Amino acid sequence: MQIPSLFHLSMEGNSLRGSLPNDVGRLQNLVELSLKNNNLSGQLPQSLGKCLPMEVIYLQGNYFYGAIPDISGLMGVKRVDLSNNNFSGTIPGYFANFSSLEYLNLSFNKFEGKVPLDGKFQNSTVVLLFGNKNLCGGIKELKLKPCVAQAPPMEKNVGTTKEHLSLWRKVVIGVSVGIAFLLLLFIVSLRWFRKRKKNQQGNNPAPSTLKIFHEKTSYGDLRNATDGFSSSNIVGSGSFGTVFKALLPTEYKIVAVKVLNMQRRGAMKSFMAECESLKDIRHRNLVKLLTACASIDFQGNEFRALIYEFMPNGSLDMWLHPAEVEEIRRPSRTLTLLERLNIAVDVASVLDYLHVHCHESIAHCDLKPSNILLDDDLIAHVSDFGVARLLLKFDQESFFNQLSSAGVRGTIGYAAPEYGMGGQPSIHGDVYSFGILVLEMFTGKRPTNELFEGSLTLHSYTKSALPERVLDIVDVSILHNGLRVGFPVVECLQVILDVGLRCCEESPTNRLATSEAAKELISIRERFFKTRRTTRR
Repeated sequence: MQIPSLFHLSMEGNSLRGSLPNDVGRLQNLVELSLKNNNLSGQLPQSLGKCLPMEVIYLQGNYFYGAIPDISGLMGVKRVDLSNNNFSGTIPGYFANFSSLEYLNLSFNKFEGKVPLDGKFQNSTVVLLFGNKNLCGGIKELKLKPCVAQAPPMEKNVGTTKEHLSLWRKVVIGVSVGIAFLLLLFIVSLRWFRKRKKNQQGNNPAPSTLKIFHEKTSYGDLRNATDGFSSSNIVGSGSFGTVFKALLPTEYKIVAVKVLNMQRRGAMKSFMAECESLKDIRHRNLVKLLTACASIDFQGNEFRALIYEFMPNGSLDMWLHPAEVEEIRRPSRTLTLLERLNIAVDVASVLDYLHVHCHESIAHCDLKPSNILLDDDLIAHVSDFGVARLLLKFDQESFFNQLSSAGVRGTIGYAAPEYGMGGQPSIHGDVYSFGILVLEMFTGKRPTNELFEGSLTLHSYTKSALPERVLDIVDVSILHNGLRVGFPVVECLQVILDVGLRCCEESPTNRLATSEAAKELISIRERFFKTRRTTRR
C-alpha cells in the first residue's frame, strides 16, 4: 500500500532495531528520511532508489552493512549521511553527478577501492570520507592515499623469449627493492621528525581526532546560538571549560555546548580524549556527543567546543545537594528512594558497557555526581570523558603518547586510592568511584564532608552504622518522600549501602565488578518495588 501523503519520516535516537523494510520504496512522495542514531542493521533495500523526490537521507549512527544500493535516480538529493555504520564495497560514482548535492558523509565505514576523481569528490567541504582506511584516489583535499597501480599483464606472444621474461622479473624486483628502500627511509625520517618536534607539538591534536565529529558547526554558529556565550546561558562548568545552553537554528534543537578554556593546561588533551572515547560508542545512559567544533574565534585564537544533547534536569549533584545551588536552578523537590535506585542502576549499567561490552574497554576516570546528568524522565546519562582512557592498545599510538603526560587526576574523594600512589587507570578505579557515589546518593553526604577527618571516611562512617543504625546516617529526605505505609525501608537501605561498600573497598581485587553491582541493584529494585524500569527514550 502506498502512502502518498508522507513527506518526512524522522525517528532519530529511538533505539530502533531491525532492518529498513523493502516497503520504503512505496513512499514515493518521501522527501526526508532520518533514522540516525538508532540500532538498525541489515542491508539497505534496493527500493530506496524509487523514492525519487528524496532530498535528505540521514542514516548515520546505526549498524547497516553491505553495499550502497542503486539510488542513482534520486537526482534531487541534497544531503546524505551514512557515517558510522558498516557499509562496504566501492563508493558509487553517481554521487558525483548529483547536481543538488550539498553534503555527503560516508565517514567511518568499510569502503574500499578508488574514489571517483571528478565532480563533488574534489570538494572536501561537501564530501567527508574519514575512517575508511582502504579508500584511495590521491585526492589531496580528502587526504586520500594514491591507488597502487597494477602492473599491466604481459601478452603471451609466441615469439616471447625466456630472456625477455627474465629481464621483466629483474625490472620488477629492482623497482620493488627501490620502493621498499624509499619507504624505509621515509619511516625512519618520520620517526626522527616526530621525536624532534615532540616538545613543540605539545597540545596540538592529531588532525584525524579533531575531524571525527566536525561537520559544519563554526565558531560563529555557536556564538550566535549562545547569545555571545552569555553568562545567562551557562548551565555548568568543569576543569577544562564552561557548558552553555544553546539553540541551533538549523535543526531547531536545544543542545549543550562545552567550550574548552584553551588557556588551561590539558584542555586540548581533554578535548581529544573525549572525542576519541565517544566516537564509536552508543548506550542509552551515555550523553550523546552530537558534533565538535575545531575553529578560530574572531580574535584569531584557537577555539574548541563539544556539542552534546541537552539534559533538562541538570546534574545529579544539584539534586543531591540542593542547598548549595542558587535558588533559580534549585530542584523543586528531592529524589525519592526509587528514583535514586534507578539512577544507580543506570550508572552501573553504562559502566558495565564501557568496561566489558565496548569494543575497546574504557575507564571513565572521573565518575562523580556532577558528571551524571538527568533527562526529562530523570534517567541518568554519564558525561564528561575528558580524562577517560581506552585501556586496549590500538593503532593510534601517538595519540596516547600525547595523553600520557596528562596523568589521571580524577576528583578528590572519588578517585581510587591506588591512583594517589601512581596506579594506572583501570576499570577497578571506576568501580571505587561508583561505590562512593552510591554511598553519597543514599546518605546525602559528600566524601569530602567536614565530618570526615583523620581515619573517618564516608566508607567507614557507613560501614560502622550497618546494619542497626542505618536510619542514623541516611539522607532524611528519603524517609519522607514517596514511600508507602509499611515499606521495609531499613532492610532496603541496608542492602543498597552494602553494594556501595563492596564497590569501594580499598583493595581493587576485593571490589565488585560493575556487572555484579548492576545485577544486585536490579534485583533489589525488583524485590522491594516489584518493578522494572521501562521508560526509555
